[in-house]
Amino acid sequence: MNLYAKLSERAAQGKPLRVGLIGAGKFGTMYLAQVPKTPGVHLVGIADLAPSGARTNLERAGWKPERYGAASLDAALAQGTTHLSDDWEALVRHPQVEIVVECTGNPIAAVEHCLAAFHHGKHVVNVTVEADALCGPLLARRAAGAGVVYSLAYGDQPALICDLVDWARAAGFSVVAAGRGHKWLPHFAQSTPETVWGYYGLTAEDARIGGLNPKMFNSFLDGSKPAIECTAVCNATGLVPPPDGLTYPPASIDDIPSVCRPIAEGGALHQKGQVEVISSLTRDGHALPYDIRFGVFVVFEGETEYIRNCFKEYMVRTDPSGRYACLYKRWHLIGLEVGISVAAVGLRRESTGAAVCFNADVVASPAKSWTARAVTRYGVSCCPRRSQSRSADCRSALRTARSSFAR
Repeated sequence: MNLYAKLSERAAQGKPLRVGLIGAGKFGTMYLAQVPKTPGVHLVGIADLAPSGARTNLERAGWKPERYGAASLDAALAQGTTHLSDDWEALVRHPQVEIVVECTGNPIAAVEHCLAAFHHGKHVVNVTVEADALCGPLLARRAAGAGVVYSLAYGDQPALICDLVDWARAAGFSVVAAGRGHKWLPHFAQSTPETVWGYYGLTAEDARIGGLNPKMFNSFLDGSKPAIECTAVCNATGLVPPPDGLTYPPASIDDIPSVCRPIAEGGALHQKGQVEVISSLTRDGHALPYDIRFGVFVVFEGETEYIRNCFKEYMVRTDPSGRYACLYKRWHLIGLEVGISVAAVGLRRESTGAAVCFNADVVASPAKSWTARAVTRYGVSCCPRRSQSRSADCRSALRTARSSFAR
């Protein structure tokens, strides 16, 4: 791990990574809070449909007006400051912008932004995971064809899960399961933006102070967002979804190795190499101790007696058989960590997760949040109990996309 050293070297050379941000909402603002503290990175421009809202968020993140007051992108480059506008196309076209961070949360717009960035030779860190769930393999292929890097955003759960899966495989372990935590009960699937804060555990005032979007947070709570994120993980790692959608088994962290093992061995998995989401609540609504609600995990296998003895010697918490172990991060810091992707893409030309196949799709009710409506796809599903909502037209569209990807 030498990203910080390499960033510091770029700063000393006066050759920072030149970045453009599209979308200064909650996620983007979290990244903005870290940019002034990161050496070797120059945020040249911010494009947002509502510059006044972006100014409010910049102030919330501690930016002084003079820091983002450059009259143009060229002025920002000359002064080492940032230009704020509503013109994303100008930002993507500018020849000195190297990396675009797509942070709108709008999947249709995000696809357009990514394709334009590739056309102009820009690397892309795509925060809008809904767009990746929709057509991530196609975006990755377009980026490769343009000679640039396409990446999921570190700090969001999919990239963190991909990181853990990569760690396990690079260390020689077989991945049995991987996924994230979530606060989930079956009736949360009926939540709406009007009811979300009570279920989520925040007050309306907390949400107002933080500038939180109730539609977005409702997609977290009702299961839409976890399904979308698990779709991205499947397509980036080759893991598979449960055959009938995510089941949200409840477990504390120490119990994950027991829960995320095959059904035949007392667990909840239909097969090894599967994604799943762990609930922090028992089915009767009680909070579990030492939960992984805001974290990510990978379960891996000690396939020989020697390896299982090593687990025992070093007091690794396993399932009762000693065969399955878990590594995890209990928290994810969302936009505060996106700089890892920016550095990996800009310095190493490496993604922090990118789709390589169509292993899973999202099937979501059209009555749910805009995320679900925009990313309704058909086929093998990460969403629970929604596979009946397929249509011939959408199946045909997905077959066409997959056929295009195969070619």
